[in-house]
Amino acid sequence: MTDQAKPTEAATAHALALLEKKAARLRHELVELRRKLSHARRGLSKSHAIQLQEANQKLALAALHADDIAAMAVADLAALTEAFQRDAVTGTLNRAFMLDRLEHALLMARRDKRRLALVFVDLDHFKPINDRLGHAVGDEVLQIVAHSLQSVLRESDSVCRYGGDEFLVLLPAIATAADAERIAVDMLMALSTPVSVGGEMLKLSASLGISIYPDDGEDSATLINHADAAMYRRKHAGLGDFQPHWGAWFQEQSPSLQDLREANAQLVLAALKAQESAADATEAHCQQLKHMAIVAHELRNPLTPLRIAAGLLINRNSTGEIPIERLQAIINGQVTCMTRLIDDLLDASRLSTSTLRIECSDIDLGSILNQVAASCRPGMELRQQHFSMCIRPEPICMFGDPMRLAQIFSNLLDNASKYTPENGEISLELVLLDTYAVVTVRDNGIGISAEALPTIFDLFVQDAGALPHSNGGLGIGLSVVRDLVQTHGGSVVAHSAGRGRGSDFVVTLPLSDS
Repeated sequence: MTDQAKPTEAATAHALALLEKKAARLRHELVELRRKLSHARRGLSKSHAIQLQEANQKLALAALHADDIAAMAVADLAALTEAFQRDAVTGTLNRAFMLDRLEHALLMARRDKRRLALVFVDLDHFKPINDRLGHAVGDEVLQIVAHSLQSVLRESDSVCRYGGDEFLVLLPAIATAADAERIAVDMLMALSTPVSVGGEMLKLSASLGISIYPDDGEDSATLINHADAAMYRRKHAGLGDFQPHWGAWFQEQSPSLQDLREANAQLVLAALKAQESAADATEAHCQQLKHMAIVAHELRNPLTPLRIAAGLLINRNSTGEIPIERLQAIINGQVTCMTRLIDDLLDASRLSTSTLRIECSDIDLGSILNQVAASCRPGMELRQQHFSMCIRPEPICMFGDPMRLAQIFSNLLDNASKYTPENGEISLELVLLDTYAVVTVRDNGIGISAEALPTIFDLFVQDAGALPHSNGGLGIGLSVVRDLVQTHGGSVVAHSAGRGRGSDFVVTLPLSDS
């Protein structure tokens, strides 16, 4: 029994002793009144009937008062007992009371010669949720888990918060081990439903271990230990499933039955995974259709001005005062736009098939950053934006692809300029930390919403607030940046205080050993 359970049991015992002492005192008073009444009846004559009646009335009132106090004491005791039987966070049974209920269930199972099951439930990745979102959100997650488990159990089953993020489920009446496995599948399905907690959508999962009486043990300690061990085997093999203990009873069965049970367990797990895969495939298909619709729309946009300009060139009599040079500029501009879109799509295709070509050599990162800044300055000057750059003059040696590195920082600077208003501030800064170069592209533009920030590097993802400034972009550039940086052994992260508060993109790249 844990140290936490000992104060709880001591408080319960103390409260129970006080109530019993109070009830005993009332019973003693009632007995004394009845004794006095009996004595008065024997000693009074008929002339004392009035005194006897008054004494009887007092006795009746005292008895009624004693009954009221006794009823209140019983109600208080019941409420107190109920409170001390429950976990304060989840409202499930506490550990001490669950052990008592398990002992009683084992007595009944031995008497009736039937099986019972224990399911040990351990949440997956609960600590990161608790650390990142706080203990209040962690408690809410535990309450959701308790409710999910109880929603699929039978009336005779019990749930206990065994400790931390662990739960113990008692199934006191099962016909076969397969019954426990079916309930375990239902629990996994209930837990897998996405829930909104602390402003985030979470998909919870757990690792389950199952032990069966009498197959895996005949006492509570053995059954709990075997269920716990099975849970850890499941966790080491892969999260989000259940694992039976496969005790001595099962080992004594025929090989064919063992194969059948293992096949049944694998079939249940395969069905779960197939259901999840089907849902993922449906979602991916919907996203693919959506992305293709976006691509088709963006590729179609330049076609109208191209057709008009081409028609005017063919029929020169209808050009009127429009110079041929202007028509050629329109065509070149729209072709450039289509070329950019097609290049983005090719890069996205190479990302998905892992065929981005990288040709690395020893290079000076500072020289590449200076070239990129020179190529991006005209666009910033056109928007009357203020650009500053802080790079150390001496060479910064690293092993990388100069063309791809230029593509990374051109993309980041172009984005900074695109999403920053006129007279805005844009900067590029490089610092050296041990064996890494850290390059920060900073702007005071439209910023990134908290909702979009976690997925800003995903393919085809764009912040809704940035769409009016995207100029027909497909949401591919940052995904390409991330993969190119990772291909060079580095990392890239985005920071923003929110919409209208600017953005920072921080690229970390390893330097050469020499």
